[in-house]
Amino acid sequence: MRITSTLFALWTAFAVTTAAPAVAEEKIVVVELFTSQGCSSCPPADALLAKLDENADVIALALHVDYWDYIGWKDIFADPAYTARQKGYARAAGARSIYTPQMVIGGLDHVVGFKPMDVANTVQKHRDVPDGAEIAARLANNTVVVTLEPGRKRGQMTVSLIGYEPKETVKIKRGENAGRTITYTNTVREMVSLGKWDGRSKKTFRHPKPEGGLAVVIVQEDKHGPMVAAARVR
Repeated sequence: MRITSTLFALWTAFAVTTAAPAVAEEKIVVVELFTSQGCSSCPPADALLAKLDENADVIALALHVDYWDYIGWKDIFADPAYTARQKGYARAAGARSIYTPQMVIGGLDHVVGFKPMDVANTVQKHRDVPDGAEIAARLANNTVVVTLEPGRKRGQMTVSLIGYEPKETVKIKRGENAGRTITYTNTVREMVSLGKWDGRSKKTFRHPKPEGGLAVVIVQEDKHGPMVAAARVR
């Protein structure tokens, strides 16, 4: 399935008009795309993720799943951990199945990844929700230092460090996308749990820089709940 030219134009207009310079206190919306190189419906969603990445207030991440590997092409970025993460979101939402391409926005809303206006509207909805905590993440001597300050959110939260590559180009030789060369945006290469936080007092985490050229930190309600706060590692 492909994005029509009209929808793609609408999406491009959304991306251009909403992109803005990032500032320290700016709300960040996390978008996770569950995708696969073996899925014929995924390239339009991969392209949408690249457009999302043009927005300074969006952290757009591609998590490649492994459950399409059997149909002729093994996704070279796939990790069973990302499949498990998608299943966790499905359980939290009461869904009985998983699919690609799927976007999970703000850890809460599930959207078909090639529907640009649905994605745009959902991202905008999450822009309007204030963060539940204050977060800062910096790189010091190849160590990521994360500082969390209490905000409006209390309760058990998971703090995760994610490393990703901004651009990866792959020539796909077999399977549903055979013969295509696709450039992937923000491919997750490592996801590490730094620990738990209850939101009641200031806390600092330290961890070696993860695999990948760039990194972000997300704070999320436990058991695949909504995002509380997120920050790029500077």
